[in-house]
Amino acid sequence: MKSGGRSSTPSGAAVAVGILTSTLVFSFSLALHQTPQEPTILQVTDDPSIPILKTKFSRNHVHNQFRVFMETYGKNYSSGAEYMHRLGIFAKNLVRAAEHQVLDPTAVHGVTQFSDLSEEEFESLYTGFKAPAGAPLMGGVGGGEAEKLEVDGLPESFDWREKGAVTEVKMQGTCGSCWAFSTTGAIEGANFIATGKLLNLSEQQLVDCDHVCDVSQKDACDDGCSGGLMTNAYKYLIEAGGLMEEGAYPYTGRRDECKFNPDKIAVKVADFTNIPIDENQMAANLVHRGPLAVGLNSIFMQTYIGGVSCPIICGKRGVNHGVLLVGYGAKGFSILRLGNQPYWIIKNSWGTTWGEHGYYRLCRGHAMCGINTMVSAVATQVY
Repeated sequence: MKSGGRSSTPSGAAVAVGILTSTLVFSFSLALHQTPQEPTILQVTDDPSIPILKTKFSRNHVHNQFRVFMETYGKNYSSGAEYMHRLGIFAKNLVRAAEHQVLDPTAVHGVTQFSDLSEEEFESLYTGFKAPAGAPLMGGVGGGEAEKLEVDGLPESFDWREKGAVTEVKMQGTCGSCWAFSTTGAIEGANFIATGKLLNLSEQQLVDCDHVCDVSQKDACDDGCSGGLMTNAYKYLIEAGGLMEEGAYPYTGRRDECKFNPDKIAVKVADFTNIPIDENQMAANLVHRGPLAVGLNSIFMQTYIGGVSCPIICGKRGVNHGVLLVGYGAKGFSILRLGNQPYWIIKNSWGTTWGEHGYYRLCRGHAMCGINTMVSAVATQVY
């Protein structure tokens, strides 16, 4: 296959890097699973399934790291049994972070506020993007497809934060409401572009009041802290008449009875469109239409601390988290991709203590972690 007149045959350097990377990952995995476990760590965790490297993950190391973790994030456990359970999970997550560091060497992975949660708990409590079962990899579900925009002449780098279109990083808490934060972020940006005013809009209205289901998959319904879709939320807001401000309908982090007041609508949604599976089109729509609501696979995010994440492999069909695309950069260094590569700037909803002050950088141009599979833009009414 040819593209742009250049052969797609891998270069010798690319093949060498691929072989080296595969060797590193294989060697690391082998070390994790073949190194004899230190007996003392089993006394701490009482869980023989935890792989431990003698030197780095000794009993004292795990204990010390767990104490620092508890102090840093204000963690307290209700009983000794709960403490031991969380310590065991923490030990596993230390190993998992080390695995992620090998698979994603241009980012920094380590201990985060989620290090005492299992993968299942983390996904249940802190994600919430409910992609329809068997949904095709397309720009989104529902709504029309956006017209293709000219991509020549786009800025080398672009950031809506610098233009005043992005509110502060918010915190969804232990509620699978990421979809609501992604929705409000896109609408906040669109309203800013339309009016010049940056309003802080209500996620709680969506959590409490939105029960819309996807037209093609009736089981993909917006369901408060149990997940939802940004495209469903747009439909709800069009039908309901609009969205209230955060101050009028504040976030609680749990689902409650609907308190929507039509007299206090701050922004009305006019329409929304799905962006084609093309990262150049994503960039063009981002520049011309404002921040975009996107879904992605969050598998590397539980251990992410900073840097440009560009993992060797990150599944496109494990999309489970709704976030906000606010910009892109031109030169995020990625050793695995042979040089300086562009990256996306992503606003998350896990507070400012996570990642880069609440933001995530993900390499651009590789369909990484399904970033291009569920992308939508919204337009607001001026009234």
